[in-house]
Amino acid sequence: MRFTPQFLDELRARLSVSEVVGKRVKLKKAGREWKGLSPFQQEKTPSFYVNDQKGFYHDFSSGKHGDIITFVMETDGVPFAEAVERLANMAGLPLPAVTPDAARHEQRRRTLHDVMDLAAKFFAETLASRLGAKARGYLADRAISPATQLQFRLGYASPDRFALKEHLGKLGVSVDDMVETGLLVAGNDIPVPYDRFRDRVMFPITDLRGRVIAFGGRALEKDVPAKYLNSPETPLFHKGDNLYNHQTARKATHDGSALIVVEGYVDVIAMVTAGFAGSVAPLGTALTESQLALLWKMADEPILCFDGDRAGQKAAYRAADLALPFLSPGKSLRFALLPEGQDPDDLVRSGGRGAIEEVIAAARPLADMIWSRELEGGNFVTPERRAALEARIKELSNGIRDEVVRRYYRDDFVERLQRAFAPEGGRGGFSGRGNFRPGAGGRPFQPRGGQANRFGGQGRRGTPGPTLLPSGPYQAASPQLAASPIMRGQRSAISRREALILQCLINHPWLLHEHLEEVAALELAHPEAHKLRAGIIAAFANDHHHSPDPGEQAEKMRSDLEKGGFVPLLQRVERAITTAAVWGAREGAARDDVLSTWHQLVALHRQWHSLLRELKDAELALGEDPSEANLAWLRDVKARMAEVDGTEALIEGFGELSGRVQKNV
Repeated sequence: MRFTPQFLDELRARLSVSEVVGKRVKLKKAGREWKGLSPFQQEKTPSFYVNDQKGFYHDFSSGKHGDIITFVMETDGVPFAEAVERLANMAGLPLPAVTPDAARHEQRRRTLHDVMDLAAKFFAETLASRLGAKARGYLADRAISPATQLQFRLGYASPDRFALKEHLGKLGVSVDDMVETGLLVAGNDIPVPYDRFRDRVMFPITDLRGRVIAFGGRALEKDVPAKYLNSPETPLFHKGDNLYNHQTARKATHDGSALIVVEGYVDVIAMVTAGFAGSVAPLGTALTESQLALLWKMADEPILCFDGDRAGQKAAYRAADLALPFLSPGKSLRFALLPEGQDPDDLVRSGGRGAIEEVIAAARPLADMIWSRELEGGNFVTPERRAALEARIKELSNGIRDEVVRRYYRDDFVERLQRAFAPEGGRGGFSGRGNFRPGAGGRPFQPRGGQANRFGGQGRRGTPGPTLLPSGPYQAASPQLAASPIMRGQRSAISRREALILQCLINHPWLLHEHLEEVAALELAHPEAHKLRAGIIAAFANDHHHSPDPGEQAEKMRSDLEKGGFVPLLQRVERAITTAAVWGAREGAARDDVLSTWHQLVALHRQWHSLLRELKDAELALGEDPSEANLAWLRDVKARMAEVDGTEALIEGFGELSGRVQKNV
């Protein structure tokens, strides 16, 4: 057989059905599928559908159905071999040499797959045996149930240096096969090959057919050189070209699950157990180009979920840099950062599915991650430093290969620069950190309206930017900037509305008696707001003897939070509140005023997040179809977002019961 199943699988993996069909049929996105007019017979209403996840097309008008090879055979009228050759040329995939060894080579691969399957069964049996007690204890501590262990075919490699070798030898497997699959360690300086994996919990890694191609092993002892050990590169396994849980996640994403990328095997298992079946992980390495291509075959915007520490943030930045050149219309990434000190496994066990949903809901676009990194810790007090920032942004956007996406990134970054450095009113000065404050003199950094900007795009005429306060890097006085994706996630800038919500709960804990579920379900964009909310709920739950006096409740709440180490967060909340007009959030407010404030804050907060989602839809629509209607939609959404900001205190007669009879305008 000239074209082995492996070669044909590689060909199908490299070329999506929509890419091949799209060269002959004008396709239009329809949900998770594509549709167009039948290439096989005349029709006026589209009945021809393409599904990239499942890898096939179906023509309802003619009943024809098949994959990319069938399509080329049907439309070009060529035999199977020629269709494969044309597609291989299109994919840049060298054709396999026609040699007498080809069939033997394929049989060899089948043999190696059999060896890996036998090893997986042996590890699973060892886990279930007396020898596996320690490993079962580890898995129980990680809340991985026996049913989940079976689902992921988990196992255990005993400490014996020759346990697997002897077992496979009894089944007739040669030492050469064990070495070639990476199960044994061998070399010129090693007289007797021995088991690579010892005293480790074993995680089988499978290909898209569900065949075991490698293993990851987690050490149970603390003093071993490598906590996690993966199989080496073998004829079956190239770690940069595979994903853990790829086969299951591909089906789950096709069925509507979000595609979420986490860092480790246990994280994937925890996510799947919590209901996120479309979870995958790279295999002990940073994300590669090949893995990125695999992700985009499953979803347009995979969510990369990183630990909330500095290392996780750096990993997010590396992934953003990797993806930037390969962006195409509709294909991007989103980034979700976990609370600091927690990985997905920790968060699932402490907060369940709801905690993960909150993190995923706050996922940030790739453009935000790039922008945040460029501004991080920056001092832009001089024109030269701002020019350097602009040059870096220009260089990054120029690296995007797709012309349309590159243009939109240029325009987006120009608007961000304008908003960051141009104060309202046309005049302003700089704080010591390089941010503007009104009335300090100096010229604002703002391209003239309507002129071509330095990136080759057009700036928006008359679009004023917010004023930034000098109270810390990126501390925003403008509510628009504070709540925008630009500032979301910055440690020093909790949005004003989120801060007011948290202040309400701190000063009036009795709200939690009737609104606990509502509080837990609120979308909070800032990770530190997540953390403080969790602390507030925990303090409320631990206080079993609630005082009837609201003042005492507030005092007890604040005391518990301070003892819990939340003093810096409490201070950030205070700094984020740039208005004193929202009386109901403050201490001593009357109950009815507090309730009025709470209901309005929650309503505005939900409206804001709804508008954010609509804004994303409008931007995507404009990217796909830059029509006047889509442009008008985008402007309308932005106008409605501007109307929502700064309206927390606009209640007629607000504060009367609290002794504040002044009406707000």
